[in-house]
Amino acid sequence: MQPANRYYKCAKISEAKFRYLLRLFALDLTASDTARLTGLSVRSVNDLYLRLRRRLHQLCPVPADLQGAVELDESYFGPRRVRGKRGRGAGGKTIVFGLFKRGGQVYTEIVPNCQKKTLQAIIRGKIDVSAMVNTDGWRGYDGLVDVGFDRHFRVRHGQDEFVHGASHINGIESFWSFAKARLQPFHGVSKDTFELHLKECEFRFNHRHQDLYKLLLKLLRQQPL
Repeated sequence: MQPANRYYKCAKISEAKFRYLLRLFALDLTASDTARLTGLSVRSVNDLYLRLRRRLHQLCPVPADLQGAVELDESYFGPRRVRGKRGRGAGGKTIVFGLFKRGGQVYTEIVPNCQKKTLQAIIRGKIDVSAMVNTDGWRGYDGLVDVGFDRHFRVRHGQDEFVHGASHINGIESFWSFAKARLQPFHGVSKDTFELHLKECEFRFNHRHQDLYKLLLKLLRQQPL
């Protein structure tokens, strides 16, 4: 006997309603708007959205031995300004390190700080030494050549340099802009769920040229929630 809902095991809603909810999720509607349009409670929608975000997190690949042109950068998520707090990571912001392979995908990782030791441990674990590594002038990237990354190129944003030949970090910066614009309507995301929201941004960005609704349907047919 065919299950009542092929996309969501043990579902209490019909497959038709779930597909409608999935379409609204793909369109990036809020849980409140989705609840209003589907007739479900906000709590039920939030539960389903949480399940979907967990699945997207699982589907985000972790790179290894990236080659070609790779852009690296760090960004800060959280309150715009806290009085008396300045500098990188000020005011309890969440620090995110990003890798973007040109012509490929973005990968993000929450980090405790932007120190050289922290960033280079990730770089050495995920990028092949033959890659063309592009960064800004932050001191956390000092010494990459000394550990084998002979093709390390920098743009000095502090000197108003943003592109130097083929060297730039425009790709990863476009992801930061995309992620922050997406998260802004939430008016703050709790630290408990921030990584899920971050990985959702990553998944959406990496599949921005695809029909997200059809892609999610296909993925959930293969492995239901």
